[in-house]
Amino acid sequence: MNITGTASILYGVLRYFQVKKERVMISLALEQARSEKLLFNIFPAAIATRLKASDMRIADYYDAVTVMFAGLVNFTQMSEKMSPSQLIDLLSQVFLKFDELAEKYQVEKIKTIGDAYMIIFGAPVACENHAHRIAAMALERSLALQEVAMSAGLDLNIRIGIHTGPVVAGVIGSAKFSYDLWGDTVNLASRIESTCLPNTIQTTRQT
Repeated sequence: MNITGTASILYGVLRYFQVKKERVMISLALEQARSEKLLFNIFPAAIATRLKASDMRIADYYDAVTVMFAGLVNFTQMSEKMSPSQLIDLLSQVFLKFDELAEKYQVEKIKTIGDAYMIIFGAPVACENHAHRIAAMALERSLALQEVAMSAGLDLNIRIGIHTGPVVAGVIGSAKFSYDLWGDTVNLASRIESTCLPNTIQTTRQT
């Protein structure tokens, strides 16, 4: 009876710790899945895969990519007449439409700066039809904005600038990582967007 009782206690203790271990492992697996999902939402898939493989120094040069900037016309004046919640709701609707188009045409959204939306194609995965892909998306983007304008009851207009050329792309930061692009190609695309007429698409000769 002593041996049986001791064995039962030991079995119970071992079983308890085994169940605890299984629960911890399940929790770790769920947390890892959430972390990976967040990583792939923040970074392009190719960059997220490299970061997972502990490639923390990402700096690449691309001979030719196409960069597009899109911005709302007179957004600053419009935002002054809105409450904070109205402003955020409007930007959320606009950027949601743009995100859907980016996914449709498989281009990479880099970032938003205020009301400006920046995308690239040709990096981090090189391809040959990057200018065609972004041009097609730009043509459809104006229609998507009008859908938001009708829904919100606002007069929304957009400017789009596109330029093709070389860039340096990489991940910067230590606590907060970000994937970004540098070079005259980016600067010129931004300037072209700021100088084009409302509801038009302006491109360079290179594009």
